[in-house]
Amino acid sequence: MKIAVVGTGYVGLVAGACLAESGNDVVCVDTDLAKVRTLRRGAVPFYEPGLEELVRRNRQEKRLTFTTTLARAVRESAVVFIAVGTPSGEDGSADVQQVLGVARDVARAMNGYKVIVDKSTVPVGTSERVREVVRRETTHPFSVVSNPEFLKQGAAVEDFMKPDRVVIGVEDPRAEELMLELYAPFTRTGAPVMVMDCASAELSKYAANAMLASRISFMNEVANVCELVGADVDQVRRAVGADRRIGPSFLFPGIGYGGSCFPKDVQALIHFAAEKKYEFRILRAVEAVNAFQKTRLLAKMRAHFGTLKGRTVAIWGLSFKPKTDDMREAPSVVLIEGLLAAGARVQAYDPEAMRVARGIFGTRVTFATGNYEALKGADCLAIVTEWNEFRRPDFARMRALMRTPVVFDGRNIFAPPQMTQNGFTYYSIGRA
Repeated sequence: MKIAVVGTGYVGLVAGACLAESGNDVVCVDTDLAKVRTLRRGAVPFYEPGLEELVRRNRQEKRLTFTTTLARAVRESAVVFIAVGTPSGEDGSADVQQVLGVARDVARAMNGYKVIVDKSTVPVGTSERVREVVRRETTHPFSVVSNPEFLKQGAAVEDFMKPDRVVIGVEDPRAEELMLELYAPFTRTGAPVMVMDCASAELSKYAANAMLASRISFMNEVANVCELVGADVDQVRRAVGADRRIGPSFLFPGIGYGGSCFPKDVQALIHFAAEKKYEFRILRAVEAVNAFQKTRLLAKMRAHFGTLKGRTVAIWGLSFKPKTDDMREAPSVVLIEGLLAAGARVQAYDPEAMRVARGIFGTRVTFATGNYEALKGADCLAIVTEWNEFRRPDFARMRALMRTPVVFDGRNIFAPPQMTQNGFTYYSIGRA
């Protein structure tokens, strides 16, 4: 099948590469010429495990191409995916102007029947707005489909190739048949393909992310109570997660969620519910808890040291989660800005996010070449992202490098007895 994907950001590039991997001829379109040139060289402008290899292989086999020429891509394709950004406005609403602009340009380039697929995360009703825009610009027949993505950063390729489910919002049988054919290679092991109306498909994406964010904030609240009453959140988490009605996923306490999806989607769902005169009270609380949780390590540091002025703080982990270089809404940003405002010096390291972090902090932060280098002369260490390489360090080497052996573990990657035995003063989340 010939497919165009408009937008080579996180969603568009993963979708395009994976669709090409299953044998389709895919052309990815972007207005950013520099990015297109980078992709033509087989390089990927962000870090996602397995993606660069996938892009290179499918480029070499000529199933995946990149262009800035949208009109030709549309004319030569049966399906056109829209995968551009929907950034949050100041009021939390999702801005769909890029989506509607692409829909208009697609309509003007059409030369026959096309299936136009909303892959961007969009508010309920966007598919109808796309339909209206296209209808104004062309007399050619078309269908509009809502096909939300459910990709986890750090595992996006695997999630696309082996999905938990595929959601297809569609209004006519012709488009439904084509979408089922397109996703057949990815659902051979029995993953459900859920065909529904467009509004339900659009809402399902927001509801899923809002539920996951809610579980995180709930467990962070439980962790904070554990600290007050002397309970161990790890024991509580295991007991709660053993209930088959609840399950163990997304019950790990920490210092808050971040990234490009959860914060934006929670805000958007609150906003478009409010437009219908409904106050989404639970999600307002989820958002408030998450903002508070990002301040927890700084508060623990203040309680331990009294003042942070003149202190040197080592940071392990800058990305909002492991296996990505994404620092959007990352807890590390809140922590580091708080430390700098308090007069502390920051020495930071992350396996993948250093380039992104330099763009945020510039020379205000010292960036180390490795995790041990970040510890040199540090008064304490803050663990912000749970990269695997941080889990089994040389504790004796750590103590020798640090001015004082104090660790603030925002992801609970170590056990308190382990740290005490190794001579550290240790603070974590929800544990004594």
